[in-house]
Order: sequence, then structure tokens, then C-alpha cells
Amino acid sequence: MATWNRFEDMEVWQKARVLSARIHGMTMQGACSKDFAFVRQIRSAAVSIMSNIAEGFERDGNREFIQFLSIAKGSTGEVRSQLYSALDVGYSSPENFEELYLMTVEIGRMLSGLMKYLQQVDMKGRKFQ
Repeated sequence: MATWNRFEDMEVWQKARVLSARIHGMTMQGACSKDFAFVRQIRSAAVSIMSNIAEGFERDGNREFIQFLSIAKGSTGEVRSQLYSALDVGYSSPENFEELYLMTVEIGRMLSGLMKYLQQVDMKGRKFQ
């Protein structure tokens, strides 16, 4: 497992950033852009993924980091659910849905792997050294 000095170096955070930007772009188009409640909900969930990775990282302790990664993972599920709504009402094409859906699945798997790793290592974060 890699070590990081900044959350920006983490591949999972980078992928979450791309997902957030893609969700933002999707919600700026067509009828979707006028559905303010939907736009607010899916954008918030998408940005929550990258924000919770960053916040947990900055806490410097594995237990807190794992807690924030769990919240980020929950937000991947929320985005996936919202993507189904976008598909069902015509805000997203099936191709766009599939691409964004797969991004959330990949990010979720990466978060799960990172949480499992952090639970198993002896090092407990910079503030505990």
C-alpha cells in the first residue's frame, strides 16, 4: 500500500474529484439543470465523497480516517441511487449512466480496500507516532 503526504496524492481522491466534476457537468444540461432539488442532492453526494476522504486524511489517525472513508463510501451509494433517478427521468443517457455508475463502483471498492488496510496495519497515523 502506498504512503501519502497529501490527500491530493491519493488515487481514490483523484477519481472522486473526476466523478464530482462529471456529475456537475451532467447537472448543468437540459431539464436536469432546472430540477434544483435533484441537482443539489446529487452534487452534494458527489462532492461528499472527495471531501470526506480529504477530511479523514487530515485527521491523522486511522480510526477517524476509517470513519470518514465509511461516510465517503456511503456517499458513493447515494450517487449511484441518484444516477438511477437521472436515468429514469431522462437526465442521463444509458451510456453516461453506465460510465458514472462504474466510476462509483470502482471508488467504493477502493474505499473498502483502504479501510480494510487501515484496520490491519500497526501504524495508527502521524499523530500517534
